[in-house]
Amino acid sequence: MTNVLAIGHYADHDQDALRADLLARIVTTNAEIAALPETDRQQVTALAFMGHEPFGGTDMDLLPNLGLIANFGVGYDAIDVDAAGARGVKVTNTPDVLNDDVADLAVALLIAQGREMIPASNWVTSGNWGTKGNFRLARKISGGSAGIVGLGRIGRTIADRLTAFKMDIHYTSRREKETPGWTYHSNPVSLAKAVDYLIVALVGGPDTENQVSKTVLEALGPRGIVVNISRGSTVDEDALLDALENGTIAGAGLDVFQGEPQIDPRFLKLENVVLQPHQGSATVETRAAMGQLQRDNIHAFLAGRDLLTPVN
Repeated sequence: MTNVLAIGHYADHDQDALRADLLARIVTTNAEIAALPETDRQQVTALAFMGHEPFGGTDMDLLPNLGLIANFGVGYDAIDVDAAGARGVKVTNTPDVLNDDVADLAVALLIAQGREMIPASNWVTSGNWGTKGNFRLARKISGGSAGIVGLGRIGRTIADRLTAFKMDIHYTSRREKETPGWTYHSNPVSLAKAVDYLIVALVGGPDTENQVSKTVLEALGPRGIVVNISRGSTVDEDALLDALENGTIAGAGLDVFQGEPQIDPRFLKLENVVLQPHQGSATVETRAAMGQLQRDNIHAFLAGRDLLTPVN
């Protein structure tokens, strides 16, 4: 049994690299780890993690000599970092390499929603353009005001892009940050009142659950658009669905959901949403870079070097 175990549904090239570079054994579920012989589990010192299934202290205890959990992705809310720290287990993630792709998708969702690109495309493919004439007028996106909920690496990259659209940038974060004159708000309600578009770029986990609440959506108002590329947990999904159905806000562009990939069927009946299958970082180039950084962290750990992107 190798001392590297990988868990998750990895692409073929990542599986090949994990096996070739690290001699990793690959499983897909926590239950498969529990089913391994005890002698095999005792040999594992590093875990390559690519899962949405929660990985907590009980799971870690199945690997008594575990020293590293290397997460595939910037969000690590599925991993109980406190439990890892209590057991002397280091956690890493893969930040920065995916910023551009996620920011690109956030801007695309905003434009697609405001300019009604999907229904306009359907107008063409259905033949309506030829038989019924031009599609209805959409709304201008450039020149509006954008509020970034969470000005971390990805949030800042989104804001940088939106400045090219002549937008006034507002943000909320745990603390005020050095910016090129962007407006800081101490809470999401104040932020929502001040902007046309609300882009959610928070980390997941209990601390950010339902940060975009019913009150925030009401403050955004009937011309407001919500874009979420963070985690489904950061938005009160029932409140969002109510707001979309009753016109409290104008629309939403969503890449993440509660309980994904089984999303609330109410979303499927709405005409004022653009829905994506959690593909913010889903390009060939970025996923390759994420896999490489995950493996590089494991290599560093096994060699006794400093971790490249430590979380704890």
